Amino acid sequence: MPLNRNAQLRYRTIDRCLRNTYRQWTLDDLIEACCDALYDVEGSTKGISRRTVQLDIQMMRSGKLGYYAPIVVSRHKYYTYSDSTFSISGNPLSEEDVRTLKDAVSMLQSLSGIGRMEGYEDVISKLDDKAAAEMDGEPSVIFFDTNSRLRGLELIPELYGAIRSRKTLRISYRPFRWSHVDSFEFFPYALKQYNLRWFLFGRKSTSGYNISNLALDRIEGISDMCIARYETSPWFNPATWFDNIVGVSKSSPSIPTEKVVIKAGPDDAPYILTKPLHSSQRTTGTFEDGSMTFELEVIPNRELLRLLMGFAGGIEVISPASLREKYILRLQQAISLHSDSPSSISSSSTLTESKSRPFR
Repeated sequence: MPLNRNAQLRYRTIDRCLRNTYRQWTLDDLIEACCDALYDVEGSTKGISRRTVQLDIQMMRSGKLGYYAPIVVSRHKYYTYSDSTFSISGNPLSEEDVRTLKDAVSMLQSLSGIGRMEGYEDVISKLDDKAAAEMDGEPSVIFFDTNSRLRGLELIPELYGAIRSRKTLRISYRPFRWSHVDSFEFFPYALKQYNLRWFLFGRKSTSGYNISNLALDRIEGISDMCIARYETSPWFNPATWFDNIVGVSKSSPSIPTEKVVIKAGPDDAPYILTKPLHSSQRTTGTFEDGSMTFELEVIPNRELLRLLMGFAGGIEVISPASLREKYILRLQQAISLHSDSPSSISSSSTLTESKSRPFR
């Protein structure tokens, strides 16, 4: 069972107290020490009850945390360890702890394709060595989609460092369908992964407060502008910037959201229901044949359109009208591409058969 931060803090505090054999610890002393630790770490002035600390001591003794703390009470008053060398921090990991650790290492190693991020490789190696020493030969059971051949991944350590140290950069960038490279001064703010591609968010020095996102695979060069003053943006808060969009395309917080309404057929409705297209999604209607209608409150952008196109033939975009028109146009373009192809499917029976077996 996962532990909350306050419980972990109390266990460490009780352990620290009981390892200090130069004084005697009553239950009230342990409560006071836990309250002081909570204030120092969280700034909280909320008290801790006697019952809470008594339950903490029982939990530390029980073995449920991966150890059996030898806590005893002397003279019906003073708490101590019967083994003066015991410490919860020096206790070996349980099998469950090690499995969890190996899965955590697997998650970190899934980022290995982005290059060597200074300070992180050593931490991952130490964790991996610790897990291997405790339980050798156990395979990982968590795997992530990665694309180690994607261009630009090697730039992430440098960009990460520039964001953290607030460095102004000179970036050479070639957008798709451009024959020349654009070069500009750029203030980097954040990195984000979407659909296995990485994007750098920030703003050009000549674009006011408008936010730009740069695909890392289109960046052709980076250099520090050491003497150039770094500027923040009152518009960009990475904690909330992506709340009202799908993907990455958004330039200003003043762009209004719109109510996007779609109707999904019975084959696709369950997938959209169980894997929402956006956090704002809500179900607004159900029908006897299994069809459903959904509403999203988002800024329509290219990523949303591409996501909807993934359900082409299975959904209808009802509103807004501008998004519906773009969706229909893309469908017409797709039909046009296939209608004159020698490999076009012409048999109605084949079409019927393919519709009866949707890809999922």
